[in-house]
Amino acid sequence: MYSEKVLDHFRNPRNMGEIPDADGVGIVGNPVCGDLMNIYIKVKDNRLVDIKFKTFGCGAAIATSSMMTELAKGKTLEEALKITRGDVASNLEGLPPVKMHCSNLATDGLHAAIENYLEKKGRKK
Repeated sequence: MYSEKVLDHFRNPRNMGEIPDADGVGIVGNPVCGDLMNIYIKVKDNRLVDIKFKTFGCGAAIATSSMMTELAKGKTLEEALKITRGDVASNLEGLPPVKMHCSNLATDGLHAAIENYLEKKGRKK
């Protein structure tokens, strides 16, 4: 059902945790399945220098959060905003169709964190 890459990111999540003094925070959830993701970002010179997540949900939700942080870390804000659910799923070597919403949540959380940062700075997406 899950690729080895999904299982690896679930068992050994990258960038899990909180950034207490985060520059931006994105909180997204899916009331139907109960998944909840908090995405924390640190920005320096328009670049994501750190990103962490806390996800409460299924294995796919944790794996997609982990992969999304790997894809976003070090990117400019503009580059990070271009990360799609398809990018997350393909880098995980696929997700079952019923779990694709998890990759949506991960990218939605990233975009929400960047939007939160931009709002604090008085800038628009």
